[in-house]
Amino acid sequence: MKNWRNHLGLIVPLLVVVGLALWPALTDSVSNRENAFTILKAIALASSLNILLGYTGYVSFGHIVFFGFGGYVGLYFLNEQGWSIWTSLVIAGISSGVLAYLLGKAILRLRGAYFALATIGINEAVKAFVNNFDLFGGPIGMTLNFKVYKEYGGAAEALSMAFYIMAGLAIAAIIVSYLVRISKFGLGLLAIRENEDAAEVMGVVAPNAKTWAYVLSAIIPGMVGVLFFFKNGNVEPHGAFPLHASIELLVMVMLGGQGTVLGPILGAFAYQGMRGYLVTSDFFKDIQLSVSGAILLIIVLFIPAGAVGWLRHRFAPLRRILP
Repeated sequence: MKNWRNHLGLIVPLLVVVGLALWPALTDSVSNRENAFTILKAIALASSLNILLGYTGYVSFGHIVFFGFGGYVGLYFLNEQGWSIWTSLVIAGISSGVLAYLLGKAILRLRGAYFALATIGINEAVKAFVNNFDLFGGPIGMTLNFKVYKEYGGAAEALSMAFYIMAGLAIAAIIVSYLVRISKFGLGLLAIRENEDAAEVMGVVAPNAKTWAYVLSAIIPGMVGVLFFFKNGNVEPHGAFPLHASIELLVMVMLGGQGTVLGPILGAFAYQGMRGYLVTSDFFKDIQLSVSGAILLIIVLFIPAGAVGWLRHRFAPLRRILP
């Protein structure tokens, strides 16, 4: 019983995601499945970003680059080489991790605004490269051959399969985030967040720790990219590397509570619900990103710890459940 209570910080987030994954089946609704897919995608991406942003304090404005790059790599092998969706997911995750390792060695010695600006530049640079890379279809991208879906029982069955794989990726992102947080490695990352110079004095090899955090935060987004474009049936540069998507991920993480396991999940739920309203509102649909920016500013100024941090501060018994 004691061990079970010690892991409430993981159990509660997992129950939330499992409940979301079961919701479409219980309601027998394709519309609910599509909504749940979008939220699960947001949870997987936000939880992955949290490993970098929440645990090290490094703000990445271009984290969507791993989503797009992994999506392109995976769809290429799936469509052009005839690999299975499972193998394509693995190679996409590895490719995004390798890209993060190479980039991390170059830019993670920068701090603050310099690092944030570098991540924007990297996203735009990779987008420009893909836009001129003929193997990936250049500016028109790649369209999935419909025959690929037949290997999975047809388009309808493939979409259903994609939903449950996305739920699995969301669960994997949460578990990785939790394991990092409770590990010695995670303590080193948290020390970097609080005071990087002091952390190095205490023995934390900050460049290496930050690089591996960057790698871990990139793998699942690469796999999510493959699944998203597999479901959509095509990929092109503009849709693969949208800078505004990185800003939305930052809002989700900070809204729920950066550096916590449950925070990105709550942030994804809240932001996706708000976004659904904004894009269907006649007044707000053209200023959606302005609203996101305003929310980010409000969070930074008034609730920097996010919803989870505010709840932990107000209600002490929740500190065990909401680590």
